[in-house]
Amino acid sequence: MVRFLTALALAASVPAFLVADWPQFRGPNGSGTSDATDLPVEFGAGKNVLWKTTLPPGHSSPALSGDRIFLTAMADGKLWTICLSRQDGSVLWQREAPRDRISEMNRLNHPASPSPVTDGENVYVFFGDFGLLSYGPDGNERWRVPLGPFDNWMGMASSPIVVGNKVVLVCDQDTGSFMVAIDRDSGDVIWKTERLEYTRGFSTPSVYRPAESAPQLIVPGAYQVGGYSLENGAKLWWARGIAFEVKSLAITDDSMLYVHGWSSTGNAVNEKLPPYGEVLAKHDADGDGRFSEQEAFLPMMRERFSSYFDFDRDGFVDEGDWNNTQSRLAARNALLAIRLGGRGDLTESSIVWRYRRALPNVPSPLLYRSVLYLVKDGGILTSLDPQTGAVFKQGRLPGALGRYWASPVAADGKVYVASEEGQVTVLRASPEWEVLATNDLGDDVFATAAIEQGRIYFRTRHMLYCFGEGK
Repeated sequence: MVRFLTALALAASVPAFLVADWPQFRGPNGSGTSDATDLPVEFGAGKNVLWKTTLPPGHSSPALSGDRIFLTAMADGKLWTICLSRQDGSVLWQREAPRDRISEMNRLNHPASPSPVTDGENVYVFFGDFGLLSYGPDGNERWRVPLGPFDNWMGMASSPIVVGNKVVLVCDQDTGSFMVAIDRDSGDVIWKTERLEYTRGFSTPSVYRPAESAPQLIVPGAYQVGGYSLENGAKLWWARGIAFEVKSLAITDDSMLYVHGWSSTGNAVNEKLPPYGEVLAKHDADGDGRFSEQEAFLPMMRERFSSYFDFDRDGFVDEGDWNNTQSRLAARNALLAIRLGGRGDLTESSIVWRYRRALPNVPSPLLYRSVLYLVKDGGILTSLDPQTGAVFKQGRLPGALGRYWASPVAADGKVYVASEEGQVTVLRASPEWEVLATNDLGDDVFATAAIEQGRIYFRTRHMLYCFGEGK
């Protein structure tokens, strides 16, 4: 039997936790980078495997702290938080989360998509089908905060982060978007901020720490990125110019921010919709002030009535749905470089450059050793100058031409890029990057890798691998 089913007993004693070294989705502040060295170049199911553990499916990425690894998963319709040993991959404990609803979800999403976050001792997890939970080192439940149900037919995917005494979670959805800060010790709500100007989104927040002012939360969302006060959740600034349905995490470097958004319509020159009042007067046959599917008068409206125009999925297109559709059609895919430090609308004053070609759908950008890396479906890898947005190099990753959901990570002078099909390309990090190896994990990969000294962890659909050269 797999370890998940057999290693259920708690360890006899629980060692003290160390400071978390890869505490959340994409590691420290979501950067995707580490100071670790001695990482393997070549690995696979039979090479440089320090250990492997069979797990139930889930898209969450590993969080590492002390001698522990935290993940979430779903097995037989039940939601699990799993704690494993970093030494040998054995399961130390697992806890089932309540699940009183089954949310609508895109087939490429998963009920265990959001990644855990740890403060170095406790772990915090979010499930869209329940809310937030916290567990102690031995797996005891510390608190729970029910949230939802959520109005997001794609399913929830944003991961919580821990900043100081707060657990922060963004809950962007088709209607009723908000962000919440929870006291990490008590589970009490410290503040809750409505994000009604944002619709469906999946991005995890990051933190900007100005030298002479309080920390800010950086939160990408539909059409714009915003900065919020960590203290009280107040919105401080925003910059428009990214597309609908933002999935990636924004990254910061000194006083610069890099953020991108991509949607399926963001590259096309789309039809501009006429004013709602004008078309209502002409095409509202039953005079009820909205359009049914039978009243759809545009070819695009007939083809995509329920999947695109009927945003709230109530069977009708009203003025709100119409305006949402207009905004999505007008938005363009872009990677923005934004100079931080202002207040209010920074769209005109602080966007340093824009890049619009070969952008990822889901994977976040990677900034490593003064180079920006992007990976797009089809295995298109682009390196950019973070100061100007100029392309250093663009090319395809041989043997890894599929789709990409995992974000790239980097350490030890290497960049690791994993495709859905489980092809992991290892690059020499440089403006003129070069491929060092292409490794086949033999299984689908949706989760982002985690890094520690001498080791890199990859979660496939059925397995958690720990790779290293055994030093």
